Order: sequence, then structure tokens, then C-alpha cells
Amino acid sequence: MKKRLAANTKIADVSYQEAALIGQRLLTWYEEKKRDLPWRRTRDPYKIWVSEVMLQQTRVETVIPYWERFIDKFPTIQALAHAPEEEVLKAWEGLGYYSRARNLQAAVREVEERYGGQVPDTLEEISSLPGVGSYTAGAVLSIAYDVDVPAVDGNVLRVLARLFLIEQDIMKQRVRKRFEELAEFLIPPGRAASFNQALMELGATVCIPKVPRCPQCPLQSLCRAYAEGMQEELPVKGKKKPPRPVDLVTGIVRSGDRVLIVKRPLQGLLAGMWEFPSLEINERVTIEENLQSLFDRLGQRIEVETFFAKVEHTFSHIHWNLHAYLCKPILPLVPETEEMRWVNVYELHQYAFPVAHTKLIQALNGMV
Repeated sequence: MKKRLAANTKIADVSYQEAALIGQRLLTWYEEKKRDLPWRRTRDPYKIWVSEVMLQQTRVETVIPYWERFIDKFPTIQALAHAPEEEVLKAWEGLGYYSRARNLQAAVREVEERYGGQVPDTLEEISSLPGVGSYTAGAVLSIAYDVDVPAVDGNVLRVLARLFLIEQDIMKQRVRKRFEELAEFLIPPGRAASFNQALMELGATVCIPKVPRCPQCPLQSLCRAYAEGMQEELPVKGKKKPPRPVDLVTGIVRSGDRVLIVKRPLQGLLAGMWEFPSLEINERVTIEENLQSLFDRLGQRIEVETFFAKVEHTFSHIHWNLHAYLCKPILPLVPETEEMRWVNVYELHQYAFPVAHTKLIQALNGMV
């Protein structure tokens, strides 16, 4: 029998009886109300793993078609492990946070090499893989293998903060650790797969941010925040710094139906993706001088023709303001390399581009 979670945890004072009642109600509700999601129709740990990586910071509705296409293209660990990175990034294009795709591929390669292509079923082994944090490890182990470990994402943090009236900042690592301990205590033995998904489902569909749907909640009568009228004030979340604005100038150099594209560095933001040549604007000189400096580095002389478009895109830490200009190359054309290519406008879709640059591609296709 589980021990009572003592008040000195500084998170919650929960008895075994209360935990059992929460589990019973939540599991009953989940069986009746759960959404029919494609990754819930399998116990394949690889396919569940892919879904959990995609779902990080991305809405379910967005992920579904990506997951289906990705699994169709890379149906097994072996298929993903041996795929060229460029193909993987292209399949991921539009989901953002591309380090997730790289880490996933690095991790499955390690699974193939160290574990014979079988996703590990222990917390120690799966947590050692690239990009696998406590949430992903817990989700895969519990859903695929029914191991009694917690899977605490943002939805679960919100549910538990309200359910137990926890007013501590969920952005602090030590507080998150306590939430994981609490979530583990609540798992009905042997029911981790359904229970963890039920908590996530409740947070995604009922215990939502800002205006929770309390009348629909199976735990309403047990919710301490609801009893105090504080459900809309929780969870407490420390403010993040706003994204830093970055102004970029981009040159779209056309030679007939071909345009010049370059590969981003293999480290850092959007590593290894293709883009139109871009440079952070130096405000001390003119736009034309910025563009000339950019293409001097590439060895291509150009003539700036006209402004083309402004595109904005926000990442977690920076906000791009991208100013694109059409340019004409001055012969001779710079020769192609592994990092620089002349590509027909209609073939650009074969390359993996950041979202901001795909918008420029769409505009270009409308011109040709």
C-alpha cells in the first residue's frame, strides 16, 4: 500500500484513500471521453515516442497529420536511424523546434546500436538517450510498457496545481520535481498507461488554461482550487522574458527560374536547414550595403532590384523580422557546393526550409 504523501513534501497532503478516489474517477471518465488519436491505437514504443516528441509545444490538431506522414515514411526505428538527416528535417518541416527531430534520430540510432532496435523499458536506460527528458521517458515507459512512472507535462502541472491548490511557481525545477513525486503517488498500480493519459487529456480538454470547464470535470468535488474559487488563478507561472527582436535582411537572387539557397550551420538555431541568404541587419549602413556584404561572403556579386516582402516569425527566445529583397546576379554565377545551390523555384519544396522562408517560397511561386 502506498504511504500517505506527507505535508513536509511542501506540495500537497494527500492520503491513499484520496489518491485511490482520484484514480478511480479519472480512469472512468477517460474511458468514456478520451479522444480517438492515432497514436493511442498502438502500443509500439517507437510510434508512441515519435508522437510524444512531436506533441512537445505543439497542438494535437497540428501533430496528427505530421505523425501519420512521418510514421508512413519512417515506420520503424531502423528506417529512421538510416534515413538522411535532410529527409528527416523535410518530414518535420513546419513543426518547428527542429532540434527535436535531430535528437530523435540520434536517439533511435543509439537504440539500434545499443539495444538491438528495441526501445529500452527502464527509466535509467531510456533517460540516457539524446533528447529524452523526464516527461518523454515517463510517457513512453508508462504508455507503451505500463511502467508505474509519471509523465508530467504542462497539462498535468496545471491539473495538479488546481486539484491540490498548489501556489508554487511551476517554472522552478525543484517544484516540478515535487509535482513528479505527487503524480507518481497518484498512479493506480498497474494502470500507468491509462492514468497518465487521463491526466493529460483532462488538462487538454477540461482543465484548460484561463477558463477551465469545471462543470465537466470528474474531479470537481475533489478540487481544492475550485472549492476556494481559485481555479483561474492557478497554476502560478513565473514570467518568461519576451522574445528578443532580430531584424534580418534576405536576398532572393534569381537567375532565370533558379534561385540561390544556402544551408544554415550544423549547430545552433535551425541547424542544417536551407534558406535564402540572410544576415542580421547592421543599422549603421544601408540595406543595399548589408546585402552586398552578405553576398560578398558567398562570392556572388549582385545588383539589388526591389523590396519583395516582410515576414515575421517568433521562436521561443527570438522574434524574426525578415526583410526580403529581389536581387539580380552579376555573372559569373558562384559555383554550387554542399552548402550552396542554385535550385529551380518549383523544386524548392524538396528542401527543408524554416517557416519564414517557406512563406517567401509561396510568394515566389505566385510570381513565376
